[in-house]
Amino acid sequence: MRIKVPISGSDHGRWPRPDEGFTLPEVLIAMTVFLLVIIGVVAANLFGLKMFQVTQTKLNVTTWSRETSDKITAEVHACNSVWVGNVATNGVFATLLDGEKQQGTGLLIYPTTNTTNFVNPADQTFRRTTGQPGTAEILADSVTNTQVFAAEDFSGNVLTNNDNNRVIHLTLEFYQPARFLLGADYYKMETSMTRRALQ
Repeated sequence: MRIKVPISGSDHGRWPRPDEGFTLPEVLIAMTVFLLVIIGVVAANLFGLKMFQVTQTKLNVTTWSRETSDKITAEVHACNSVWVGNVATNGVFATLLDGEKQQGTGLLIYPTTNTTNFVNPADQTFRRTTGQPGTAEILADSVTNTQVFAAEDFSGNVLTNNDNNRVIHLTLEFYQPARFLLGADYYKMETSMTRRALQ
């Protein structure tokens, strides 16, 4: 194969000049490849955003569950007495009597000051209040179960009396409502605790 060397000042031996611009098939192929790359980048970003939201929700629920159970467990461990009962809509705690199944919406803990944990069925929130008025703290929302606390024996059977060596079992079922690109999620937290200093 011979290579033609262009001679300056002459058109003889020069390569033919291409037409200006691209042909229609070249433009269509370039646009299609570019469009596929853009769609891939957008899809990857949306997938990453969805995975971030799923992971963030699960991490928040895990953190909240650990902090809530640690707080309640520490209070039960250090208390003098603990009672399972029900909380009325006006916030008044009613303890369960001997002979009744020891399951309810609230837990009355007697350390040095009265502390109450309960689920308010009106707005599906899990609250912690102290004996001082106006100290309600919402620990969880979207709680779906009402029988949150139960007094059990060592093997998990619900008691019908106020035994001194009972185990307090906490069960919270709650959901995260549907959000952008995510469906609703259901979570259940269970833990058991008992007092350290038995009388």
